[in-house]
Order: sequence, then C-alpha cells, then structure tokens
Amino acid sequence: MSERQIQIVVARADNGVIGKDGKLPWHLPADLKHFKRLTLGTPMIMGRKTFESLPGLLPDRRHIILTRDRSWSAPGVEAVHSVDEALQRAPSNSISVVGGAEIFALLMPCATDFYLTEVHCDADGDTSMPAPDSADWREVSREHHLAADGRPAFSFVHFIRRR
Repeated sequence: MSERQIQIVVARADNGVIGKDGKLPWHLPADLKHFKRLTLGTPMIMGRKTFESLPGLLPDRRHIILTRDRSWSAPGVEAVHSVDEALQRAPSNSISVVGGAEIFALLMPCATDFYLTEVHCDADGDTSMPAPDSADWREVSREHHLAADGRPAFSFVHFIRRR
C-alpha cells in the first residue's frame, strides 16, 4: 500500500504573511486555479475561520473543520475537535490541509508534501507562518510567474518531506 499523502496548500508572501482580516491579502486568479487543481477530489482539513472566509462549500471536496468550539456546526461540513479525529474522518490516500496558521502548525509534523505559492511582495497582514525548513523539506519543482495587471509576481513551489 502506498504512503498516505498529506499536503499542505498555502500562499505566503515573502515576509511570511498568509492572511489579513480573515482573507488573503492579494487576489491572484492563477493561484485560485492552482489551489483548485491541488485540492479537487480530496478531503480538506481547515480551521473554522478559514472555512468562514470561503464563499461557501467548494465543489467536489469534503470539508473537515477542526475547531475547539464543540457547539459549532455548518451545513455540509464535518466538525472535528482533534487532529486524530480529522485524520480519521479523511481516510483518503490524499488529504489537503488548507489553513489557517494554527491548523498548518498542528498538521505540519505529519505532512508529506508542501505546496507553497510564494507571493513576491511584503504583504500587510495579521496572520503569518514560517517558510518550510530546508532541514525537513526538499524542493522538487518551481514555476515562476511574472507580475502582471497590478498583481505581484509569484512562484508555485512543491516541496516533499525529507526522509
């Protein structure tokens, strides 16, 4: 049996910012398409605030919401209260972890892949996370995109966990 793939999927500015006021501090349509390609058909684990920042349920993906609030619920999602419970609810061979910063930190130790959109700017924001540590992660691909239409340059980078 093949190893379970647990992929972190995040966009991060050069200064570490990943969010502002519960939203992305930039609008990059190519990154939204990239996110869809990576997560389509996979169960997505995310925090409550990340879920509430979405426009609604994303098609063809299970939404597993990790929250401390035991009374929280929303139509079409599965609320869980621990990492173990989240992973049990997502028995798939491929799982996407999509935010926010606390959820990334909780699931980073068991992640096998790290899909990072490096947004080449210093963004103003209130939520940040560290870059992947090269002692733990090895870059396997990079696709650079130039700045255009008033949007910053960005790179799609795929890292895999070092064994």
